[in-house]
Amino acid sequence: MTDLALTVKVSEGGIGTFDWSGSVSPEVLERALRAAADEALVGRGLRRLEVSVPAVDHASRRAVLRAGFRLEGIRRQAAEHPNGSYGDICLFARLATDQTYGPHGFSGVMNSALPKKRLIAHVLFRDPLGRVLLCETQFKSDWELPGGIVEPYETPRQGAIREVAEELGIELGVGRLLVVDWMPPYLGWDDAIEMIFDGGLVEEDDLAAWSLQPTEIKGVALVDLDTAARLVTPIAHRRLVLAASLGPDQMAYTEDGRTP
Repeated sequence: MTDLALTVKVSEGGIGTFDWSGSVSPEVLERALRAAADEALVGRGLRRLEVSVPAVDHASRRAVLRAGFRLEGIRRQAAEHPNGSYGDICLFARLATDQTYGPHGFSGVMNSALPKKRLIAHVLFRDPLGRVLLCETQFKSDWELPGGIVEPYETPRQGAIREVAEELGIELGVGRLLVVDWMPPYLGWDDAIEMIFDGGLVEEDDLAAWSLQPTEIKGVALVDLDTAARLVTPIAHRRLVLAASLGPDQMAYTEDGRTP
């Protein structure tokens, strides 16, 4: 085993960059990084420390996390391997203001590194004839229900209400949850969770009074389910058919729009 040589390069603005050489166990690396970070952030008054680790080096990545550094991002294809191929580099950082020790510190570090799924909240509006309200968007060819991606720290219901207000210019309450669906990766997006809430009844005359968001919504229409099949994606149509068929006390969980 080779002794660990740990260095920190300080740049303007109180930012330090860690690097090391030598082969040690992850436990030794963790202790060394933690002690050096404490000294640099407290003893030397730095405000930020950074360390870059190849994504394939799982042991070092775990040691860096356990030393209180939070994952901030991935530099894609930034590391050249000996065989000429390229791999990703993980960028970690620790701030002087970060809570590092105790359960809150551990949770904050793990929160930076664990997977995060998108959460999408849509609203199903129907008219007395059973037609569903769909939006034609400015940025894609398929139509969709009103709604969108839920913001951080926002509940799904709050996200649905906010998105409807932004897209349609109306303040409407959102009813019960109808469908929870897992969506597989699609068009460059990672997988996600979609929740569809009941928006209640609307009339054809209501649509003319709405103020559509011009940068996102071209238009809205009430359509039957057969017509919807030509406007929305297959997975969205499966969800629509299911949501429209539910009784007053029913809710459905699906994967890819299908009951597992």
